[in-house]
Amino acid sequence: MDFKERIQHILNAEADAIRNIPVTDAFERAVNALRESGGKVLTTGIGKAGHIARKFAATLCSTGTPAVYVHPAEAAHGDLGLVGHNDCIVALSTSGKTREVLEMIHLGRSLGLKTVIGITSHPDSELRDLSDIVVDMGVIKEACPIDLTPSSSIAAMLAVTDAIALTLMEARGFTAEDFGARHHGGYLGHKARGS
Repeated sequence: MDFKERIQHILNAEADAIRNIPVTDAFERAVNALRESGGKVLTTGIGKAGHIARKFAATLCSTGTPAVYVHPAEAAHGDLGLVGHNDCIVALSTSGKTREVLEMIHLGRSLGLKTVIGITSHPDSELRDLSDIVVDMGVIKEACPIDLTPSSSIAAMLAVTDAIALTLMEARGFTAEDFGARHHGGYLGHKARGS
């Protein structure tokens, strides 16, 4: 096996997954829903998608939109109590069939969850039916040689959430000074303050 050739193939497959994301009106609707949310912004997902959902919440926080990640399994054991009226949740699931995520959305609606933004890939996913806004990542071929390890799909999911967060940041008129006030530590905090 030529490792360099294999690595280049993987990098190309992930880059292609990002390049092929269909940029539709759903992105604008998602940004506006987050900007106009009268409640909390929540993110959720499990497995690799959960890591991206957690990172998305962190990016939103540092760019002017307070957000919190809710683990869907923990939601079933009391964390669903965080959900209130007018809250907006961004649910991430490549398959859109993840039982814990779907259950959390069903139960969250009964607690007043206002808006569900689903980020998914599979065209026959239940997440699409439960979402008010669906950001479609497109049909993705994983870079994995056995077509199971989520790699290309997770790269696309990360790109989608970054695109939403950074567009929202710009729509809010968020400045470097605003960033520095929320991110005072480390290199980025130093750079934001110009000191």
